[in-house]
Amino acid sequence: MSGDQYGRYDQGFVMPPVPPMPVAPPPAPADGVRAVAVAVLNLSGLGLGYALVRRWVLMAACLAATAVLLFVALPADPDGVPGFALVLYVLFLVAVAAHGAVVGLRTRLAWPPSAPLALALGLVLLVAPAGGVVAYDGARDEATQQMLLDRLDQADRQVEAAGGRAFSSAQSDYREALEVYENLSADHPDSRAAAKVPARMKTYYATVGAAYEKGDYCEAIAPLDYLRTVPKKMPETDLSDLKTWPDDRLATSLYECASDGLTSGQSTWAAQFGELLSTFPDSAPAAKVEPAVGSAVSAKVKGLSGSDPCTAVEQLKTLSGQIQTISAEDGSVTGALAKDADRASVSAASGTYNCGVDQYKDGDFDKAQTTMEEYASAHKSAKNAALAKKIAIAAEIAQTVPAAGKKLPTTRSGGSISVTVQNDSPDDITVMYTGPVTGSFKLKGCGSCKTYSFADTLSIGFKPCNANRNYPERTISLPVGTTYFLHKPNGDSLASPASDTAKLEPGYIYTECAYTTTSLS
Repeated sequence: MSGDQYGRYDQGFVMPPVPPMPVAPPPAPADGVRAVAVAVLNLSGLGLGYALVRRWVLMAACLAATAVLLFVALPADPDGVPGFALVLYVLFLVAVAAHGAVVGLRTRLAWPPSAPLALALGLVLLVAPAGGVVAYDGARDEATQQMLLDRLDQADRQVEAAGGRAFSSAQSDYREALEVYENLSADHPDSRAAAKVPARMKTYYATVGAAYEKGDYCEAIAPLDYLRTVPKKMPETDLSDLKTWPDDRLATSLYECASDGLTSGQSTWAAQFGELLSTFPDSAPAAKVEPAVGSAVSAKVKGLSGSDPCTAVEQLKTLSGQIQTISAEDGSVTGALAKDADRASVSAASGTYNCGVDQYKDGDFDKAQTTMEEYASAHKSAKNAALAKKIAIAAEIAQTVPAAGKKLPTTRSGGSISVTVQNDSPDDITVMYTGPVTGSFKLKGCGSCKTYSFADTLSIGFKPCNANRNYPERTISLPVGTTYFLHKPNGDSLASPASDTAKLEPGYIYTECAYTTTSLS
């Protein structure tokens, strides 16, 4: 067969058309169970719903949001998660759940193949965030307990530090610590810290009232007074027998401090005795108040016959006034104390005489005169009233003639020597004399007499009270010895007192002349 027998047949082969590749898998039929499953899985906060439909970026966003929440929430704080953060996170979960439901409605699951199984898995996984909430609440409660225990510990340290200082400077710290104890008991009664408050209050009372145990009774009064106010702030169950703990201690402190002050002359003892009688009238210390006061009055009375009667007089006057300020709860001074006040007052008045004598002997004639004049005026019927007048006269003379005060006057009167005193002065005068006897009398002014000039007294032959005139006069009888005279103008005369010293001897008749002169100025 020749090559011609075989011809070449060249006919082109046409491939059938290839359909285009789809851009994404065809949407699955709508499945409500699947949509709910994706939504529920997203509510776990881990984006697991997005994982099952292969939305990895959105899953990562869910994980990031949950990580931020954990960063904000942990470690657990007594205040919990900030409200704004929690609201934002809940809104985020609602959003991703809603979005996951839309996506899962027509998107096949990568795993598991069954939508009901995925839904069941989502419901199971919801236990995790619920358990996390429970665990977080427990952690937050524990954090709260620790915070309250820290507050308790801080208050304990504050009380301990305050115990090393005086109450006046530590009181504010005690009050702050008490507020902590009070708040723990009132606001957190079921906390572990509140359960420890009753024991802490025992330490609190012992620390605040430590001055009493040391025997510093005066220092103990203020803190014990303060402790009596504590029951008004604290629940009674936290105090138990501490409520009356300060009472006996305060009563004892008031008595002991006041007793020391009464003895040493402090000014606060009367107020402290008054507080004792008003606050604890039936206590044993209150029963000892009047005997203590009575003993103090007796001791001061003895001082009237001692070396310093004037001081004793002043102390008795002060004591009488202070006793009258000691009042019972109804505001009245008890009968026994009132008698003590009267006894102190009467003793002070009668002791004034001894004081005047002591002043006279010490040469303090000005004070002696005042003291004796006051005594004689206030005790006209007293047995020493007459002698007090004589001592006052002698003290006044001694202020001009100191020698007149060398001896204390007596009640002696009269004598064998006649002395006539004439007044050659236009002024009414008082004539005072002291020596073996002491006394005084007044003379009227001489109407026809004048006041002499200083030049008159220097002229030759100057002699007042001459025999050619009649003068107001008085004759007295005096004993032998030296008598000191003082002529003092009465009324508002500006003339100065004049003095004279007469040595009286038997067998003579003496004349004493009083006159006034004008000064050179």
